[in-house]
Amino acid sequence: MAKILIIRFSALGDVAMTIPVIYSLAMSYPMHEITVLSRQSFQQLFLNLPPNVRFAVADLNGKHNGLKGLNLLYDELKEDSYDYIADFHSVLRSNYLRWRFKMDRVRTASIDKGRQEKKKLTRKKNKHVVPLKSGFVRYYEVFEKLGFKFNLNFNSIFAKETPNLSLILPKTGEKNGLKWIGIAPFAKHEGKIYPEELQLKVIEHFAYDKRVKVFVFGGGYAEKKIINHWVEKYPGITSMVSKLNIGEELILMSQLDVMYTMDSGNMHLASLVNTPVVSVWGATHPYAGFMGWNQSPENAVQVDLSCRPCSIYGQKSCYRGDYACLNQINPEKIIEHINKILFNF
Repeated sequence: MAKILIIRFSALGDVAMTIPVIYSLAMSYPMHEITVLSRQSFQQLFLNLPPNVRFAVADLNGKHNGLKGLNLLYDELKEDSYDYIADFHSVLRSNYLRWRFKMDRVRTASIDKGRQEKKKLTRKKNKHVVPLKSGFVRYYEVFEKLGFKFNLNFNSIFAKETPNLSLILPKTGEKNGLKWIGIAPFAKHEGKIYPEELQLKVIEHFAYDKRVKVFVFGGGYAEKKIINHWVEKYPGITSMVSKLNIGEELILMSQLDVMYTMDSGNMHLASLVNTPVVSVWGATHPYAGFMGWNQSPENAVQVDLSCRPCSIYGQKSCYRGDYACLNQINPEKIIEHINKILFNF
């Protein structure tokens, strides 16, 4: 038996993308003990993985903060005598931990983020617009460097057991023959967010469709305030803000007929439960390698502009000043994609 430590601290979407790879490793090597080191807020993502996967908390804002905290974290991890360190993050904190383990002659490997090819993809002039390796492949390659080879076989975190619907039904109600749509209209950066006036046309269309029930996902005070306003305006939609934890959100997403998202963490959460996703891409692009697991590229809604993509994560300001990449997306196009999944037309 070998002990493998996997390091990935953030962000939600990136951590979620580790799961198909870790699941496949765990199923292929059931004799090995696999530990995922991440923030406590992500722990529930890993509850339904094979029994040889465990979770370790990195309290990076508390006792593991700073160099002293990282040394404490290393001392705690060292007690488990790991044989392999897989650094899925390759940032200062994970690099330091990996260095400490390497100094103790533990075999280590880290992710190749493909920074140069991503720069070529997003630069203003002479873009090299070609599909890059997916994040899943980049994670897999870390294990390959450590000598582990396996097939990426993953369908859903609920493949082995039925989700506990009793945890969500008091807040969602029974399905009763309705089609359930999840809408996650927000993202971390403006370059990923479909403008509200256009977004509302999509929401309004389905809010008045008696064949469906719409659940809107979000988090934080600002998003909750916006969604509550939408609920007042369109009684046909239901806000799920602050009503479910991540584990319960995954259960609800597993019951959806379709999830509509931005290029965001919710796209990846829905992908983990094998729910089809219609996603909007503005400043970012699926070619960067962050498409949801097993999602169809046909359901990535985007416009073809010479300036796209201008960013890998969507954090850069629009140098055109008009976010044409988002404003030029017709709401009817999004509605069409969703209806095709729901009603096959």
